[in-house]
Amino acid sequence: MSKKKEEASASRELLLPTEGQIVCVVTEIIGADWVKMLCADGVERMGRIPGKFRRKVWIAPGDLVLAAPWDYQKNKADVLYRYERDERKRIIEMGYISKEILDLVS
Repeated sequence: MSKKKEEASASRELLLPTEGQIVCVVTEIIGADWVKMLCADGVERMGRIPGKFRRKVWIAPGDLVLAAPWDYQKNKADVLYRYERDERKRIIEMGYISKEILDLVS
């Protein structure tokens, strides 16, 4: 990994879920910028990857993401952020998502 990437990941502050946001695990890539996610509240949702992430942030099954459920369709959400490997460990330790949900997906 280059020095620039190391510095960027080290200086990056952990983005925690606020009200109206939830941590989810990507279970499947559907296509057309949609993914299936299993969320911390136990609900399976379809997540929409917004345009600002397309071609910049690659999301794969098993990735931990921050999502905002839609108000008018509870089974759909927007993907807001993809957690890196070191951030993923911290999110699990803080209790935002259980290890069991991650094990279901893997």
